[in-house]
Formats: sequence, structure tokens, C-alpha cells
Amino acid sequence: MKVYVYAISKNEEKFVNRFMDSVKEADAVYVLDTGSTDKTVQKLKQKGAKVKEKIIEPWRFDTARNESLKLVPKDADICVCLDLDEVLVPGWRKILEKIWHKDTTRLRYNYNWSFDKYGKPAVNFYIEKIHKRDGYKWTHPVHEVLKYDGEEKFVTTDEITVNHYPDSNKSRKSYMHLLELSVKEDPEDDRNMHYLGREYMYYKKYNQAIDTLIKHLSLKKATWKDERSASMRFIARSYRALNRVEEARLWLNKAKNETPYLREPYVESAMLEVDNQNYKGAEKDLLIALNINQRYKNYINEPFCYDSTIYDLLSICEYNLGKIAEAIYYIDIAIDMNPKEKRLKENKQLMLKVLNGN
Repeated sequence: MKVYVYAISKNEEKFVNRFMDSVKEADAVYVLDTGSTDKTVQKLKQKGAKVKEKIIEPWRFDTARNESLKLVPKDADICVCLDLDEVLVPGWRKILEKIWHKDTTRLRYNYNWSFDKYGKPAVNFYIEKIHKRDGYKWTHPVHEVLKYDGEEKFVTTDEITVNHYPDSNKSRKSYMHLLELSVKEDPEDDRNMHYLGREYMYYKKYNQAIDTLIKHLSLKKATWKDERSASMRFIARSYRALNRVEEARLWLNKAKNETPYLREPYVESAMLEVDNQNYKGAEKDLLIALNINQRYKNYINEPFCYDSTIYDLLSICEYNLGKIAEAIYYIDIAIDMNPKEKRLKENKQLMLKVLNGN
């Protein structure tokens, strides 16, 4: 098999060595540089990458991806699209050749988007940027996706992993404009309508977020329950930020009904109830969340559903409900999971004093 990696780059010299080391199992690496002013191009070439320089104006991620894909030779059996801040875990090539069939068009594999302070994956989901050479093109100005001109045949694996180590100093302010452009170009596209609403929420444009996310839910194509549930949660977050508690509660209940198999709506509901001192309601939500053991990787997981947060919140609920022994039980689990958090240890000392009558 001929396996080629392709990527786009701009001012990412600090990632070059790590990136190139992770893709050395490929037959070749092709990079479209879109205007680096540092040593990215020089370093890539020194490490053996085949680099073309081209300015994309006006900037669109799909245009850049398609230009980089053009660099890949036609004899490619498999194309691996990466960014320079991503790292393929070693051994990927052998696994890829083992699981790729003659009729396979695309691979769905494990992606660690972020890590916690202990180096453990925090946000983890499946990604689908490994594909056959012909028949694919990238679409959408941002949050671009691959489109195929035929019937796709997916293979899904957890044995191939890409780790993401982003540059926290890199501006992503252009995303909102590009998402607005994407929605303007295709107003019936549910995915980018959802992303635009989420982006408005991130930038505290709460009323625009609510309107856009409700519009997402009304689209005929918006049938994916996990994404619909996320829109409902983001609407609730926006109402919560506007101090409109009842509306937030309403939308979180909708999210729970939409995806009773996910922890996310229950934990967010519990957060709202703790803020409003409804500890009994929060306790109920958290215990339901704890009974949901499967961590789905179709949509983006919320880290607070799988770290110490649930146990921390449960300890607060039990303490305020007068169940001090139970509160200490849960705070101990939270401390074991997050031993560097001073507040948790202080909370435990307070609970011990109450338990001992001090």
C-alpha cells in the first residue's frame, strides 16, 4: 500500500520535529504552507517533507485542505490528513494496513483533543480524516468536512490514536466569521449551524447563541440526538448566563429527554441546581449520571462528566442535606482523582469537624 500524509501549515516551526517523527511510517509527507514567516518551511524540508507554498486569499480551510490534497500523488491508496499540532501514536501504519479493506473509503479512529493537568485525555472522540485518494473533497470554510462522490465504506478502530497539542497562543478569532459565512452558503447544514451557535455562546453573545441553536434544532437534517442534546445544553448555558434559571432548567430537561444515555445533561442540570441550592434535585441528577458507565465517542465529551466534578458536587449535596458520612465518602473519591486541589481537602476538613461535633 502507498500511504501518504498531507497537511497545511503556517508559522508552526515548534511543532515540526514532533509532527514529522510521528508520521515517519508514511511513504511520504506533503505540506501546503499558507504563508509562514518563521522557519516552518525550512524545517519541514530538512525533515523530508515535500512542501509547496501558496497564499489562500480569502482564507478558507476547505480551500487550503483541497490544495494540500492535490499535492498527494494519484497512486496513493490511503491519505492521512493531519495538522502540525497533532501526533500519530507509533505503530499506526501496521494497524492501518491490517484493517483497511479493498472497498474501504474512510477510517474512523480515536482522537484526544485535549488532556487534563495529569496528562490524561480530557476531551476524546472519533475523527474521520483518513481516506482513499479519489472521490473526496473538503467543504465548508471552517470546521471543514470531507465529502465523497459515492457510497462511503467506513472502518472504525480504537487502535489508531491521534493526540492534539494545540498552540494556546494562536488566535482563532476568524472562526466566527467563517462559520457565519458557512451558514450563509448552506443555511440547511445542521452541523455548522450548531457550531455557529456554540461559537456565539463562547463569545458571550448569548441571545444570538439561543436564536441560532434553536434554529439548528428546527432544521430537517438536525436528527443526530447527541448534537441536538448539546444544542439544548448550550441554550441552557446561555440562559443560565443571563440569570434566566427557569428557561435554563427547561432546556436541560429537554436535553435529558433527548439523550438519557449521556452524562452531560444530568451533570449540567446538577450544576444549575447546586447554584440554586436545590441539593435534592442535584443529588438525583448526579446519581443518574454515575449510573451511566459508557463513554460515547461520537460527539465531544465534556471533561467535567468524567473527572472529579460529579463526586465533588455530590459531596456538597450530601453535606447540605445533612448526610455527612456520605459527603466524606464522595469527597474522598474526588480527592483521589484530583489530589492537587486544595479546596477539596479543605472541604473534607470542614466535613470531618461537623461529623465529630466540632
